[in-house]
Amino acid sequence: MRGFHFSNFQPDDLPKGGFDELLKLFTQLLNYTAGDAGEALAWMNELDKKYKFTNNDYGMGDFIEDLKNKGYLKENTANGDMNITAKTEQTIRQSALEEIFGQLKKAGKGNHNSNLSGIGEEKNADRREYSFGDSLDQIDMTASIHNAQINHGIGNFTLTERDLEVEEKDYKTLTSTVLMIDISHSMILYGEDRITPAKKVAMALAELIKTRYPKDTLDIVVFGNDAWPITVKDLPYLQVGPYHTNTFAGLELAADLLRRRKTHNKQIFMITDGKPTCLKENGKYYKNSMGLDRKVINKTLNMAAQCKRLHIPITTFMIAQDPYLQQFVREFTQINGGRAFYSSLTGLGEYIFEDYIKNRRKTVR
Repeated sequence: MRGFHFSNFQPDDLPKGGFDELLKLFTQLLNYTAGDAGEALAWMNELDKKYKFTNNDYGMGDFIEDLKNKGYLKENTANGDMNITAKTEQTIRQSALEEIFGQLKKAGKGNHNSNLSGIGEEKNADRREYSFGDSLDQIDMTASIHNAQINHGIGNFTLTERDLEVEEKDYKTLTSTVLMIDISHSMILYGEDRITPAKKVAMALAELIKTRYPKDTLDIVVFGNDAWPITVKDLPYLQVGPYHTNTFAGLELAADLLRRRKTHNKQIFMITDGKPTCLKENGKYYKNSMGLDRKVINKTLNMAAQCKRLHIPITTFMIAQDPYLQQFVREFTQINGGRAFYSSLTGLGEYIFEDYIKNRRKTVR
């Protein structure tokens, strides 16, 4: 029979029951509830009614009890509220890393390759003849013996200096990064949750740096009417506020944090969905959400130029498609000499991962 037969869609990634499967769903829901364990568990109960995650052998009550016993939840004895623990916060970061960046292998020393070769730390594909001063660990013995056999024959084995082949190694660099996250009210307007993907990216980037590039530094700055630093531990609980967008204050704080870092390689990643609409002058807020306010824009562009003078490139991840906003981002990027990506929410993590790992900037020595 020709044609199509339609049936009810059954998602493949629904939990099949058991603690490990339910834990994955629980950590995902915590991203949406800003770390509110009680609300996440309430959602899980509603989903369980519809999709029947649990069974007669392992119920939701068993799962909650396991969360407590395994150190993922702690109960407030005064009011009975459930709160997540540091172990849960780390699990959320690891889950975000796996979801966004895939199964990454942990590296050894965890630094970035630069565009310089020589007596470095990590082997690359380049080969050359031995020269005085090269260390023994740079010599490729297999290739050197092969060269000796070709040059002198197999019968009477001889190894000379001319036969030695040296592996080039890449120098390593340290990078200091500030990740700026827009928490203005527009991040949840128009029926689209933009703050949760931004939080996931921040948690994944933090976990990536901690495990693969432990010598790098990551500071996180949030900006609304004002800007302030937060820690990685604060990320699961981050919420959008009734704020305007003070991009200038965020950049000013980010640049100040990077000034204190002793590394040569510094960068700012900025996740935003809107235009700058706010400044703070003499303790008062200057706000204008209608269009692009010249006063706000010019001060923000001046800050971009100042970052350029400090050799701090800014990579802007714009999660809005309005043409006039993209025009502002293009001007902002040109003044700073940085980069801009017009990203969807689903592609945000991949963009940041690729840009961070490639580390295309010229290394200052």
